[in-house]
Parts: sequence; structure tokens; C-alpha cells
Amino acid sequence: MHNHRDKPELSDQMHRINHRLRRRWGAHLAPHGLSPHYYRALAAIARAHLRGTDDGDEVPGMMLRDIAERLRIAPRSATEVVDGLEERGWAQRVPHPNDRRATLVVITEAGQQLFEDMHAEKLRASEEFFSVLNAEDRQELSRLLGKLLEAHPRPAKE
Repeated sequence: MHNHRDKPELSDQMHRINHRLRRRWGAHLAPHGLSPHYYRALAAIARAHLRGTDDGDEVPGMMLRDIAERLRIAPRSATEVVDGLEERGWAQRVPHPNDRRATLVVITEAGQQLFEDMHAEKLRASEEFFSVLNAEDRQELSRLLGKLLEAHPRPAKE
């Protein structure tokens, strides 16, 4: 007879790995005054800026409602996150160039630099975390996780 502790459930293992990654990432962000929410918002705004400057069709920046949707948080919470980014000089609200009733959130130079530094740190920390796996194992893990993500897409926000 097998003890259920002999073989942990996959979902428990995934949860534990996710928890460890989040804790490690939070520890990397904290010295910079960033929370995971702030980082995710900063990343979304930075990527919107890049899309807007790469092709002249899009405006570089995001509306608050788009930030809330991207982060899957209430608009009020998105306002609080953007307030925090603005207070730290990483983002600012500006009038929308094509809609005078709308406001865009854009990244500042300091915010862009912080995002680039933190993104590089995230890649380095990820490489360190997964370094116990050889290249073939990492490729296989990525393939398997991709298969799970494809089979179980994130549900649309209701």
C-alpha cells in the first residue's frame, strides 16, 4: 500500500514551485520599492510604450481600464497602483492625444530604466532557479507547461 506522501500530486508541486518563484521574485523587487503588482503594471505600460513607438499607429501608453484588465484587478485598484508608480516617478498621466476626455498612463525614463533593469534581473533569477535542470530538461518542461497552458487557457474576465 502506497502512502500518498510518497508521490506528491502534480498540482501541489506546481503550487509549491509557483510560491517559491513568487517569493524569490518579491525579494528581488523589494529593494527597489516595487511590489509584484507595481512591476506587472510597469511592465504592461513599458510594453505599451514600445508598441506605440514602434509603429506610429498606436499611442504610447495605456488607459487605466486597460491596465486594470491586463492585471485582472478592479479599476479602483489600478488607480492605486498607478498612483504609486506616479509618486515614485516611474509613470505619469498625460492627456490622450486623440481623445481630450481620456487620460493615458505613460512610462517615464526612470520607469523605463527600472523596468529594463528588473526584466534583466528576472531573466537572471529565472536562469539561476532553473539551472538545476539541463538544457534538454528545461526544453521538455517548457514544452509540457506550454501544452497545459494551451489546453487550459485563461478564462475571459466575466
